[in-house]
Order: sequence, then structure tokens, then C-alpha cells
Amino acid sequence: MLAGPTASGKSAIAMVLAETHGLEIVSADAMQVYIGMDIGTAKPTTDERTRVPHHLIDVITPAQSFSVAAYVERAHAAIAAILERGSVPLVVGGTGFYLRALREGLPTVPEADPAAQDPLWKEVERGRLTVLMAELRERAPVDAERAGANPRRVVRTLEVMRRTGRPPSEFPFTAPAYRFAHLVLQPPVEELTQRIAERTTAMFEAGLVAEVEALLRDYPVQGTALQAIGYKEVVQHVRGNSTLTEAIDAVTRATVRYAKRQRTWFRAEKDAVVVNAAGSAALREVESWLLTVLSEHGR
Repeated sequence: MLAGPTASGKSAIAMVLAETHGLEIVSADAMQVYIGMDIGTAKPTTDERTRVPHHLIDVITPAQSFSVAAYVERAHAAIAAILERGSVPLVVGGTGFYLRALREGLPTVPEADPAAQDPLWKEVERGRLTVLMAELRERAPVDAERAGANPRRVVRTLEVMRRTGRPPSEFPFTAPAYRFAHLVLQPPVEELTQRIAERTTAMFEAGLVAEVEALLRDYPVQGTALQAIGYKEVVQHVRGNSTLTEAIDAVTRATVRYAKRQRTWFRAEKDAVVVNAAGSAALREVESWLLTVLSEHGR
């Protein structure tokens, strides 16, 4: 399992390792599951996906919902198929909740109820996300920390609390299906911030605005997909509420804030090997870790 904050170079490292050692990649990215959301999620290219098998990418449309339970179910199926072929799965991503659910199991919370979530989403649409976050912090600080400023997680957590009187953290967990060796990239903040700025500029140059325009046209009802960082800011630009420069700045700032939350999350991970570098500078250490893990398991 290779984890780390956004723009830390996980995907590029994974591609090198997969091609060198015959691995298959299982994505752990909450936004790469959506068809058509390619540029803004830094999704592997068609060529990369031809060269190395990738799983849990382009699973659903932006009009559909997708839960951590659905992710775990599909990831388990992909991992089982990879192992049956005699190959090795490498889980790669920055969605900490997905990664932790694979390693530690799922909370046994009730299934999401769209009708119960509807008034909460209306509050989000009215610009009252901070009010919902304050309610969550007051009632369940642990769950509030996990949810951060992610609208989908805030809504889901409050939905569970209002329906059951208990926060998700108080529900027991299922047993994990697999054990994972775990490595986390934690590059210096200054380096990561620079990488984020450069990647954001590259995304706009690659056609992020046109991608968002197409998504709005093809999926007028998107559920929560276009609330993702890098998309909601561009939606505002497409709708005439910001200039292109303002949109680029907004995406950069939002991504930096998200990376900060990811770094905090990953610092709390148990038994993880930590590499304080990004991209090619981290490759040698990550490959050394991988070879050790493979040798320990007779690969």
C-alpha cells in the first residue's frame, strides 16, 4: 500500500514499480472512480493503463453516488482476482478513509439514506457547510476531525448521527479481509506546495475548464462528484463567478489545504514506513521497501 498527500508523486512511482516488478495497481482515490473526471483527478493516462493494469478507475458516472463500503467491496474483488492470477496488487492513493477501511475494516453504520441527506445537502448549497461542521465538532469531535471540510463526509456523518443518535466512530468495525504492508510519502511542506502549484497550472493547460464544461453538459445532476477540489472552483468560473486566474488560485489554495489535512491524517497511521520525499527522489527508498516486502512473502 503506497499512500501520501496529493501531488506527492505516488502515481509516477507506482508506474515505475509496477512495470519493473510486474505489479497491478489498485487505485484508492475517491474521485478517480468517476468516468470523465480525468484531468482534475490526475488520472493515469490511457497509455499508462495499457502498460499496467489499473483497477477501481472509471467505475461510475458523476451522476451516481459511491460509498466507502462500495469501494472496499470492489477493491477486495480486484485484489482477489490479482492474487488468483499470481500477480501482486499495489494499492495506491491519497484517500485516507479508503485506505484505512481496507486495513482496519468498515464501520457497521447503516446504509446512506438520500432522503435523510437531502436537507443537509440543501444547507451545503446555501453556503452553510461551516455551520454543519461546527455542529459536528460540538457533537462528535473525533468524527469532525475525520470529515474535515469534505462536504460528502460532513453530510454523511451528520446523517448517521441524526438517524441513530450515534456518530460513525461509535459503530464497531468489520474484520479486514487482507493484511497490508504500508508506506506513506511525507515530503516537506514547501516542496509539496510547489508541486501542487505546478500541477494545478498543468491541469488548466491540459484542458480542465473544457472537462468541467463537458461534465456539466453531460451530467446536469452530478450528486457530489463536482464538489471535489479542482472541480467546484472551476464550476464557479464556468458559471461566470470568477476569472480564470481566480479559479487557478482557488484550486491551488484548496489543494494545499487538502494536502495539509492529508498529512495530518497520514501522520496518525499505525505501523507505516514513512519516506520524507516526493516523486523520483523517493523512488529508491520506496523500491527498497517493496523488495523487502516481496522477499518476506516469497515473491
